[in-house]
Amino acid sequence: MPKQVDHEARRIQIAEALMRLASRGGLEAVSLRDVAAEAGVSMGAVQHYFKSKDEMLGFAMGHVNNRASNRIVQRLSQEGERPKVRVVLRTLMLEMLALSDDSRMEFLTHIAFFLRALGAPDLAETYREWWPKLEEWVASELRAAQESGELPADRDPEREAEALLLIPDGLSVGLLLGHRTGEGATAAIDYHLDRLFEKSTED
Repeated sequence: MPKQVDHEARRIQIAEALMRLASRGGLEAVSLRDVAAEAGVSMGAVQHYFKSKDEMLGFAMGHVNNRASNRIVQRLSQEGERPKVRVVLRTLMLEMLALSDDSRMEFLTHIAFFLRALGAPDLAETYREWWPKLEEWVASELRAAQESGELPADRDPEREAEALLLIPDGLSVGLLLGHRTGEGATAAIDYHLDRLFEKSTED
């Protein structure tokens, strides 16, 4: 009987190979043949699942987001009952940091995606779809924190969501270049969250 292929697993296998290549040196000089060799599959298999490098990169970005989301859900599930919003946001921000091998590879894939998207309207559209959704999710968590009294009422959820999501990116650049430590980056995230959730002396 012919061997059955799990098509989604094969697409993920190829996406993981693309991520490894992106994390080692970007994507501009990477060909479909390079991806096939890294994934351990034939050139025809890559072309069967993806019509172009941009389509493959778009899928890889979705896979990056799923990987990170799964790790966040797993970490939060260890908290037992629903954790405080500050705990949720801290977990999100730490997972966005280029600290572990996984998150470092994902961050570098994000950079490769961004550079490619500057000249590829379809990829840019993908970015414009998922980043605002992430910002809105963070803002909705902050609004819920205000309703529960965890977050002071004078904070602007939309503006704070924008700022919080920018912090891990900036810190990750320093981590990759070696002038920040993991401990220092984590402390910076805690500092910003402490200040955000701090109640005034009048409360």
